[in-house]
Amino acid sequence: MKRTGIAPESHLQANTFRRKLIDQFIRFGFLCSGLLVTAILLLIFGFLISKSWPALIEIGPMEFLTGQRWMPSSPRGAGYGALPMILSSIVVTVAALIIAVPWGVGAAIFINEIAPTKLKELLKPFIEMLAIFPSVVLGFFGLVALGPFIANLFGLSSGLNGLTGAIVLAVMSLPTIVSISEDALNSVPNAYREASYGLGANRWETIARVSLPSASSGIIAGVMLGFGRAVGETMAILMAAGNALNMPITEILGMPVPTLMKSVRTLTANIAIEGSDVAWGSLHYHSLFVLALILFVITFAVNLVADIMHNRFHKLNRAR
Repeated sequence: MKRTGIAPESHLQANTFRRKLIDQFIRFGFLCSGLLVTAILLLIFGFLISKSWPALIEIGPMEFLTGQRWMPSSPRGAGYGALPMILSSIVVTVAALIIAVPWGVGAAIFINEIAPTKLKELLKPFIEMLAIFPSVVLGFFGLVALGPFIANLFGLSSGLNGLTGAIVLAVMSLPTIVSISEDALNSVPNAYREASYGLGANRWETIARVSLPSASSGIIAGVMLGFGRAVGETMAILMAAGNALNMPITEILGMPVPTLMKSVRTLTANIAIEGSDVAWGSLHYHSLFVLALILFVITFAVNLVADIMHNRFHKLNRAR
């Protein structure tokens, strides 16, 4: 009997059923992965709430958010004001991103859009190698080299301040921002660039109006990962920023403005310093969980705002 090359109807139905089953299995796997991530996030949030609740009830959230005196073990009256550490974390992290984002995105543009192939193959692995440096090594560099340089440059008594910490955090965030931004630019189809050149645009106009908007999702993701790397860092900032409980604010012409010239202590550094010596189950112990909860909320809020801005940016691009 001759074979016609056409599968029997039952075989086609079996293949269709198998494909649908595989498709449903893959969808179920993705659903379980998403639910698992959400469940872990909620469990962490619930754990922080449960551990910080005794301190929130006894002290009150406003004392943590607005108080400027942190002395949980003081015999003359304990203080639980976390405002200096909250502002220090925000100011140092924002300063680190101000340094790292233009530097990182510019490096990604050079590697992907301008650099020759041989130079590109050399630069990208070299930049990514920065990510393998232990944070304690960069913190030690900030302590013994960058700190004295900053002190001599600005005539300060100590170079262990917010600026030194911000520079160290910027260097730590740089490999993440460069790598992800370069991958995002590399994923932009060459047809987009060729169409831009065909319409008379030069290289810089193509980068600014075609490549960067098309890669915006990846670049924003890289910046957010860089933010998470910076705001959650402990050892490097503990060694480089001085760890003094100062408000990172100074007055210029009678107006309070943020400053990086003071020694500061971030939320993560304070938890690391006091977490190993605190009495288990004490009010001080639960207060440290309040600091962790505040850090969690800050990170969540920044990512939420970034996601909203990203969606609006995409809508504007589509409208154009």
